Amino acid sequence: MMFGVVNNNCEAIIKVAVGRIGSPKITVDAVIDTGFTSFLSLPLAVIIDLALPWHYRDVGTLGDGSEVVFEIYKASVIWDGQNQIIDVAASDADPLVGMGLLYGFKLQIEAVEGGCVTIEALK
Repeated sequence: MMFGVVNNNCEAIIKVAVGRIGSPKITVDAVIDTGFTSFLSLPLAVIIDLALPWHYRDVGTLGDGSEVVFEIYKASVIWDGQNQIIDVAASDADPLVGMGLLYGFKLQIEAVEGGCVTIEALK
């Protein structure tokens, strides 16, 4: 089970340990975004600092309906105590956890500032 908190902007935040495959990881605070269908997004500066390997380009649709091209990198994350290899999208926004990473898990959010965020594997 994983835990996070709702911040003062009413965003559900969870800490994610991420790094290059086979290298030490850093911990980032990521906003849970159920409208984001991929795994994780990170600012390009973080991707460069971690020296994540480029994987491919993908076209994505934003919330306003516009399409953008995302550069996709490979990374290793610790998710529910397990090491996983995932795709990471480069973005100008704060780090986001998407539905790809949440798939197979139950997400509960106490939607008030300081509220508890709980993520647990489905049985």
